[in-house]
Amino acid sequence: MATSQISSQQPKSPNEEPITSPSHLDGVVYLYGHPLLGSLSPLLHQTIYDALGLNWRQIPLSVSDTSAPTFPPPYTRSPPIETFLTQTRANPKFVGSSVTMPWKVSIMPHLDELTDEAKQCGACNTIFIRKDNGRRIFVGTNTDCVGIREALLQNRLAKYVDAKISNPYQDKPALIIGGGGTARAAIYALRTWLGVSKIYIVNRDAAEVASILAKEKDRPENVRDKAEIIHITDISQVQSAEFEPPEAIISGIPNYPPRTPEEIRTRRIIEAVLQRSSNSKEKGVVLEMCYHPLPWTNIAELSSQAGWKVILGTEALIWQGFEQARLWTGKDVASHPGLVERVKELIEKEITKRLREMKQKL
Repeated sequence: MATSQISSQQPKSPNEEPITSPSHLDGVVYLYGHPLLGSLSPLLHQTIYDALGLNWRQIPLSVSDTSAPTFPPPYTRSPPIETFLTQTRANPKFVGSSVTMPWKVSIMPHLDELTDEAKQCGACNTIFIRKDNGRRIFVGTNTDCVGIREALLQNRLAKYVDAKISNPYQDKPALIIGGGGTARAAIYALRTWLGVSKIYIVNRDAAEVASILAKEKDRPENVRDKAEIIHITDISQVQSAEFEPPEAIISGIPNYPPRTPEEIRTRRIIEAVLQRSSNSKEKGVVLEMCYHPLPWTNIAELSSQAGWKVILGTEALIWQGFEQARLWTGKDVASHPGLVERVKELIEKEITKRLREMKQKL
């Protein structure tokens, strides 16, 4: 059972700490997971609710656990899945929830329905409600893939914008760095919406890639026929004549220097890909999904120096958040005048403030 995996992080009784739902709110959204240190989600969603005139709030469900080891500090916990779903089902003000680690996968069997996005990505980061004859159906989906799609389309190279080419990735290769949930969401976005010709994947952990490839057998035939996944394990593959340079790279790994032989080999492959691409001034785009604690990562720097356009992960965060808000409000919130620009401005200000605070602590 999912709760047994984190028993050391939970209260002795699941009902010991009821989930907060302030009476003055008309609607409540939760951010469910832990740790939630530094999450920008509540700021993003509050900006949307205020613009729409909604008396709603997104409330993080993660509290400090002083009885647990202090790593990472402060150690946090969130309610077990059964407690979370029981209390939200009983709350008429509950309109939906963001779902983050460690619940993205384990919550899926407990929901009433799953969208194709959740099934194909193998993870749920969003719960929304579908009403059926007065019954509230809890539906799990994945908006990370929407965030990836929109970040790539909204920030395509200037030459494509000038030529009014809305999808420059069609029938071109793409590359994914990593093998976790971000990689799976990226595969879905690249195949389903962007129509790439093939997907290269490079990762320090071969077992993670093997798991992704094994899942290919379970996909519908019309999905398996799209964009073959090619595991790059050696720099010689990048240097071969058969290698087609990607138009887009999506990086979904933490930002720290490579140390192990596997990490060093992976970094050298990445560097080879960045250098192998065409000699034009604008080689392609790199979507760096890692933005915490620093939005400008080592891979972002390498990519920029090699002539690639870098898209920060906050772009994907914003667009997946807008998709969540659309599902919860039933409104096309991205079309609200000036709202996208307003959210981007506030997120940028918040990141700048955090960077300043980090520097002051050093």
